[in-house]
Amino acid sequence: MSTPPLELTRAQILAHRRSVAALDERLPAGADSLRRAAWAGLQDSMPRAALLSVHARVESSGPSAWEDPSLVQVWGPRYSTYVVAARDHDVFTLGRLPDDAAGRRLADSMADRLEGFLDGRRTTYAEAGHALGIRPTALRYAAPTGRVLIRWEGAGQPTVWMVPPPVADPLEARLELARRFLHVFGPATAAGFAEWAGIAPARARTTFDALTGSLVPVRTPVGDAWILAGDEVSFRTPAGPTAAARLLPSGDAYFLLQGADRELLVPDEAQRRALWTPRVWPGAVLVAGEIVGTWRRAAEKLSIQPWHRLSRVEHDAVDAEAASLPLPGVGGRIVVRWEHGAA
Repeated sequence: MSTPPLELTRAQILAHRRSVAALDERLPAGADSLRRAAWAGLQDSMPRAALLSVHARVESSGPSAWEDPSLVQVWGPRYSTYVVAARDHDVFTLGRLPDDAAGRRLADSMADRLEGFLDGRRTTYAEAGHALGIRPTALRYAAPTGRVLIRWEGAGQPTVWMVPPPVADPLEARLELARRFLHVFGPATAAGFAEWAGIAPARARTTFDALTGSLVPVRTPVGDAWILAGDEVSFRTPAGPTAAARLLPSGDAYFLLQGADRELLVPDEAQRRALWTPRVWPGAVLVAGEIVGTWRRAAEKLSIQPWHRLSRVEHDAVDAEAASLPLPGVGGRIVVRWEHGAA
């Protein structure tokens, strides 16, 4: 007789996700903490989003935290710009290398052409693309080889250069990518992994099948899914104290969700529409473990729109968090504007 799925509540799921993401209590400064903060990668498609994701998780994160030598930038899941631990860059590149011969030939040939043009140099991807007679964005197809690193300052064009190919096995890299996804986003499904990683659904199913012995089936308020067996204790552990406030940037892993997972995190439909907009997402205001509103920034000016009236203590906690944001060039002169009104 098969074991029935483990029943998990919304509270258990969100407590686990906050815990593994270090959103209840910041980690001490250091390379190990930066690696944990970037366990599922730090999306950096919006200017300095990765820096603000680090700040939400690691103490004493200054404006240059994203440039720490232990971190690198890559075109990662869905070919988006990501900041990841340098020692894990193979996971976020080789882990997405196509299985089919045609896909691998495309990745390898693009990397070969780029390497031949660069010849040890660094240049903008626009210059490289135009010199090769292709759309610069097509250079991203070389990323899954693990041979390309990038640097994007948040404005202008990314710089690209070549590095030696990783020695990791692509299959093991993909298994590790799935483990990272399950640890940070779990409970999760193969379909969710395919969506997040930007890989074919069949590859995602094969990957989950290969992990079956280390997975536990669970039943959640939004459907059946899987968790890592090693995370079961975390889900069963009672939630501890939550942080007073965190300002999560657009694309932060905590709400980088699709489908029913969005309903779990934000049950109210109108509030979901306010957070996951058709175009550029705003940031999320996290107060005492719940998303309670959105925020946007223009230079040193932050606008915050709560979904309901916050207490004075909560209001002050959000203000304090805003004042602590390590925004380059702002120097602590952050101006907060509250836009009250229900979503």
